[in-house]
Amino acid sequence: MKLTDLLQRAWQRRGLPAGLLLPLGAAFALLAATRCAMYRHGLLRRERLSVPVVVIGNITVGGSGKTPLTLWLIGELRERGFRPGVVSRGHGGIGRVTEVLPGGDAAQVGDEPLMMKRRAGLPVFVGRDRVAAARALIAAHPDCDLIVADDGLQHYRLARDIEIAVVDGRGLLNGWPLPAGPLREPSSRLGRVDALVVNGFPPELPSDTAGPAQFRMRLVGDTFHSLAEPERTCVAADLAGLRLAAIAGIGDPGRFFEHLEALGLSCRFHAFPDHHRYLSADLAAIDADALLMTEKDAVKCAGLTERPVWVLPVTARVEPDLAALVMEKLDGRPPA
Repeated sequence: MKLTDLLQRAWQRRGLPAGLLLPLGAAFALLAATRCAMYRHGLLRRERLSVPVVVIGNITVGGSGKTPLTLWLIGELRERGFRPGVVSRGHGGIGRVTEVLPGGDAAQVGDEPLMMKRRAGLPVFVGRDRVAAARALIAAHPDCDLIVADDGLQHYRLARDIEIAVVDGRGLLNGWPLPAGPLREPSSRLGRVDALVVNGFPPELPSDTAGPAQFRMRLVGDTFHSLAEPERTCVAADLAGLRLAAIAGIGDPGRFFEHLEALGLSCRFHAFPDHHRYLSADLAAIDADALLMTEKDAVKCAGLTERPVWVLPVTARVEPDLAALVMEKLDGRPPA
């Protein structure tokens, strides 16, 4: 069993395995709090851009639905007349600032940035330094009038006008800081954002997270696209009679598997680590007539198997109107 799997299991509760890591967690929490305070009191400098910045992130390690929410928000902002661009760290923290192109390599720029580029077609830049990435984006695309920072809640050097945090049905698990738990920041950090989006079933959260406006998000999608021929589509009923296997290398694979079950599909499930880099052997080891996978996995699996692969894109639905809150706060934004 991999270290990440062991940690994920330990984070489910405040047991002995997690408790043994608590001294390291306390040290991590102290460093994170010190860094945050230094930015808050001006000891470390924030960099403000020439356009407003909306940050979407979370306080836990792993996916909670940030990327679907980012895609939803940029779509809503476009309809309201904005020309947004997206900056992201890119999985693995790519050092140099890089523009994501539709034909890019997920191993180089990250699976989620590449998925967003292909889905939305808007400017996407990645780099460990989000400030440099955003400035490069604006220089290359001067018509961009708003930056959305995907997974940028802890990147304090980038000054932001709006903060949106996402949590999912797993909540904060044992509520301890890394590596004893999944928290990058204490739960009270959620109480200081502008909006808190709950993806799926509402978890039980500590009282210190209260304060920001709360929104509900659900993911919808029932039309599959062929990985080899994206213009070909099908629905669940078209897959009847096939031996199906579903794969997912996302933050919470169970969320994808439950979605397939809700569509009435019966298949065997194969969970991989988040951001898993697939090899042909991974897919060859799965006995099935056809494979089902997420859009995030699909950007890494082209050409790895000759069997039919069906990709299920999902779209966020957010209630009430989060975009209206964003517009309200942007209207009240002071000049840069």
